Amino acid sequence: MNEQGLKGLESLSAALGKSRGAPPVHLWQPPFCGDLDMRIAADGTWHYLGTPIGRPAMVRLFASVLKREGDRYFLVTPVEKVGIKVDDAPFLAVAMEQDGSGQEPALIFRTNVGDVVRCDAEHALRFEAEAGTGGIKPYLHVRRDLWALVTRALFFDLVALGETRHYMGREQFGIASAGAFFPMAPAESVAEQ
Repeated sequence: MNEQGLKGLESLSAALGKSRGAPPVHLWQPPFCGDLDMRIAADGTWHYLGTPIGRPAMVRLFASVLKREGDRYFLVTPVEKVGIKVDDAPFLAVAMEQDGSGQEPALIFRTNVGDVVRCDAEHALRFEAEAGTGGIKPYLHVRRDLWALVTRALFFDLVALGETRHYMGREQFGIASAGAFFPMAPAESVAEQ
């Protein structure tokens, strides 16, 4: 990492330390200041200069100013934007509970960086084919085009809650939450398993 990148990380950290609440990163359009040697691994671990960041508060702070533009990820403040690498999804959904208090039960997720997300039409689940395995990888929309990979343990819980519905002209196996339905796979492919 060059000296400019290190100064960028220090100023980013200082600027973040002054903010309270969820920053409006979607409104910030600062100039690009270069890439940091920062990476979010597929297991949700944040790394800086190849070393895991061991302070959860620092990770939560950086996660709060994460922004996605196209296929790239950036940490942003009102005055600067630095690029980082993300191996899969920037967050992990690590806990889930079912809230049956409303008219329609909802699934509530917690991410590895402390976000609490009610799964609904605006915070959808999506399921993608896993390359090379024939399996499925579930993702939860957290905010502003940022997604959380649902952990394998929670994925099994989702499958246990799944149901078959007529959706978009065919029978689909999927998950219902807060009045929305998220198809996982054609019902006939699940029946074959």
